Amino acid sequence: MSRKYFGTDGVRGRVGVYPITPQFVMQLGYAAGKVLARSDHALGERSAILIGKDTRISGYMLESALEAGLIAAGIDVYLAGPIPTPAVAYLTRALRLQAGVVISASHNPFEDNGIKFFSGDGMKLPDDVELAIEAELENPMQTNPSDSLGKAKRIDDAVGRYIEFCKSTFPADMNLRGLKIVVDSAHGATYHIGRNVFHELGADVIAIGAQPDGKNINDGYGATAPANLRKAVVEYKAHIGLALDGDGDRLIMVDAEGKLYDGDQLLYIIAKQRQALGKMQGGVVGTLMTNLAFEHAMQKLGIPFARAKVGDRYVMELLQQKGWQLGGENSGHIICLDKHSTGDGIVSALQVLHALRMKQQTLAEATHDLVMYPQILINVRVTGKASELLERTEVKTIATEAERSLNGKGRVLLRPSGTEPLVRVMVEGEDGILVKQWAERIATVVKNVAG
Repeated sequence: MSRKYFGTDGVRGRVGVYPITPQFVMQLGYAAGKVLARSDHALGERSAILIGKDTRISGYMLESALEAGLIAAGIDVYLAGPIPTPAVAYLTRALRLQAGVVISASHNPFEDNGIKFFSGDGMKLPDDVELAIEAELENPMQTNPSDSLGKAKRIDDAVGRYIEFCKSTFPADMNLRGLKIVVDSAHGATYHIGRNVFHELGADVIAIGAQPDGKNINDGYGATAPANLRKAVVEYKAHIGLALDGDGDRLIMVDAEGKLYDGDQLLYIIAKQRQALGKMQGGVVGTLMTNLAFEHAMQKLGIPFARAKVGDRYVMELLQQKGWQLGGENSGHIICLDKHSTGDGIVSALQVLHALRMKQQTLAEATHDLVMYPQILINVRVTGKASELLERTEVKTIATEAERSLNGKGRVLLRPSGTEPLVRVMVEGEDGILVKQWAERIATVVKNVAG
């Protein structure tokens, strides 16, 4: 059964355009409250749900609407304020709450926003629960009697709790003294957290992208815009730089020379170290976008590898299915299930830094035997259903021609974005010039077909 509102990462869209309106979000809160409430209440006399948000100005409005809907359904609400998505997952589990809700559109511009849910175990909601919430949305909203309404409470120590959790994922007998780090928080949800975690572990921290004004989230800073991070690392003569996205679940890193390292390369460092320590449980899950060089590198190390559909929820599903612990995407979502129940940019950075400190290596030294294949990704904005456009004969024909030309030494992947009205055109292979040519040709055909 297909979803009407939930995408690969919750309900997301442009603020003020249905369904990201206060009216709908209030109804969504009510429907979620009715579905998630249970008889063996998690806390007190009623079920309780945590709400966190990133730094978008629209978060104030949507938080109030969501809170009203949940309270109308008889749910107690815990307000955590601006905190990263993985912090909501952690606090929901730590406080033994029924569920957690994040108001965020991740790496999207500030004009967008979204709502995503975590279950009581800190995992994203299963498909059947999301479908149940959608079914409840079809029923009229009926406010509980006054004596059965929920209450709201603010969690004043949410940030401190999460900082201590992040630090706990780094070895207690190790520190970051002598290391100068630039931390880019994308003017997002980690603006008051990222710098403190690394500073408290001993690092000399330079914070950038840490002055949110409600409208500058992801604007020129963060994991999707690393130019300022690269510049700052070189300017401050830092040893390393890391960038998080707007909601703090994505990570990219930069070395002292300003060279960029994506999720595939960081995942490789973590996997290689775990194998060396004898702590690799099973294999590694990547996605359809994972660089072919990473797959070949896992084969050389004797580590099983599997590809999931694009999206961290699908990486998680495959990890659970196989009983493995480590997975991620080249965009920077990295999941370490022995450390956290979801992807976490800060926790992932600490795992990379742990590996580098143990071997006294730089990022370049730790990845010297991983030679990435050239990969070109072009996003083509479309109207209508992107999935239908990909079924057009012209698009299929050009993709087939490209695959034939690469002759087994590369890949072509065309897919609709799960969060934006885009077709993502990806071509990779050993020959960088050929890869670029085919990516541009395919993107041109897609644009023409899309009108």
